[in-house]
Amino acid sequence: MNTYKIIEIKESIFSNNDRQADKLREELKNKKTFLLNLMSSPGSGKTTTVLRTIEALKDEMKIGVMEADIDSDVDASLVAKTGAKVIQLHTGGMCHLDADMTKQGLDALEADGLDLVILENVGNLVCPAEFDTGSSKNAMILSVPEGDDKPLKYPLMFSVVDVLLINKIDAMCIFDFDIEKVKERVKKLNPNIKVIPISAKTGEGFDEWIDWLRNEVKAWKE
Repeated sequence: MNTYKIIEIKESIFSNNDRQADKLREELKNKKTFLLNLMSSPGSGKTTTVLRTIEALKDEMKIGVMEADIDSDVDASLVAKTGAKVIQLHTGGMCHLDADMTKQGLDALEADGLDLVILENVGNLVCPAEFDTGSSKNAMILSVPEGDDKPLKYPLMFSVVDVLLINKIDAMCIFDFDIEKVKERVKKLNPNIKVIPISAKTGEGFDEWIDWLRNEVKAWKE
């Protein structure tokens, strides 16, 4: 006979975070601030994508960026050069951001009055997918060098995002990457997902991505 209790802490943590995320999302909706949670593996091209996105929208929107990393401020330093408001979030060794951490970041950014805030989440395909940050929409980047099998290995990530950017398509000829297989695999996991092939380096496909984001920001404000 067991003499100890078994407590499902994981469920409790997620449940509490979900409540905080819903509250934050409502606050952002009332303030008409769109929060994009951008996730990916390290090296997928998140920061390059953020920089090109800012360049495309900076004349029509007030933009802020929250750069989340375990350490360093390399990405925030790059974003600061664009003129967008930016802060660096150090997670203290944690591999994700939750709703409370996101709220702290938004307060520090002084996000009131911003049209678009981009949260560049910590780079991995596991932890960030498990925690609702309170974002308006979730996006992820899968780069061609990572391979077309990632939806099979990390199904949760592909299930929770609204849009998938397939980056580095300019390198498609170098790698054994089947973009149609990726689309088929992610649609099985997430029938409503939007898939946009892009090259953050050359700008290919960026018009479609910017149009999608612009329309989502506009709809959020209505």
